[in-house]
Amino acid sequence: MSNKNKLFGTMEDSVSTQACSHSHEIEEEPIKQLPKEILLRIFSYLDVISLCRCAQVSKSWNILALDGSSWQTINLFDFQKDIEGAVIENISHRCGGFLKILTLKGCQSVGDSSIKTLAQHCPNIEHLDLSECKTVTDLSTESLSRHCVKLLSLNLGSCSNITDESLKFIADGCSNLTEIDLSWCNIITINGVEALARGCKKLKKFSSKGCKQINDNAVICLANYCHDLIILNLHSCENITDISIRHISRNCIKLQKICLSKCVELTDQSLIAISQNNHALNTLEVSGCHQFTDIGFQALGKNCKYLEKMDLEECNQITDLTLAYLATGCPGLEKLVSETYI
Repeated sequence: MSNKNKLFGTMEDSVSTQACSHSHEIEEEPIKQLPKEILLRIFSYLDVISLCRCAQVSKSWNILALDGSSWQTINLFDFQKDIEGAVIENISHRCGGFLKILTLKGCQSVGDSSIKTLAQHCPNIEHLDLSECKTVTDLSTESLSRHCVKLLSLNLGSCSNITDESLKFIADGCSNLTEIDLSWCNIITINGVEALARGCKKLKKFSSKGCKQINDNAVICLANYCHDLIILNLHSCENITDISIRHISRNCIKLQKICLSKCVELTDQSLIAISQNNHALNTLEVSGCHQFTDIGFQALGKNCKYLEKMDLEECNQITDLTLAYLATGCPGLEKLVSETYI
């Protein structure tokens, strides 16, 4: 058995409702002299693996380590291949209302039943990452919308079974949502985005990378209802045009990070609109936008003084003039990059 599997076995035993057995109970622990509140505060700084190890030390440490207040933040990404539904259900029962942040990225054995249990027992969860949980469907988001009204951030990236119904559920029950990632949720359409925009007007971050059905109408809905957007990722949304970019740049003036890479229909008019309205912009990714020329980047260099990161890869029509405009107008520009920052 690998060290990783051993650790996972320890974690699974620890988060179950049964107390683990201890053959060597520590009778005199100086740490016992501290008040329970202080001990719990100390344990709250430990990660999942450390808590599970502490739970094996003694009966008193087991009680402290498995106290729900120590499990407000849980990241199970490192155990993604091992996590099964029963583990999530045990965690849900153990943590209850204390759990606020949970990362289940890549846990492909976690399905709707587990998420339903999570939602019912952990109503105070604020940040939930379900990206790459391939078996999650609209039933999971329905449970979240019913029970988790405090949800602020939801990542459904690469959850390919998610449809417009999920966005309607979230809009109905999670009006405080500020961040959502729908990357590669290919079934999502204008209908879902419109419902989301109408119901979640506090959105600050929206990502629909790779969602081929996202079009101008969907982006315009965001522009009309979500005026506080700061981060917008439309990577590979090939159907959007200058029309929607003009709308969202004008209505969402707080935008700081924009990704339009591989939005092949866009022209310099989009860059000009951004330069006129989004003066706080610090990150812009436009790789593969073949129609952009020096004219658009001249406008950016003139008006977007806070630009720090840009991706211009495969913008084939630009010349050295673009570099000159940006170098002169954007003194904080660190470098032209091809990595994704959004």
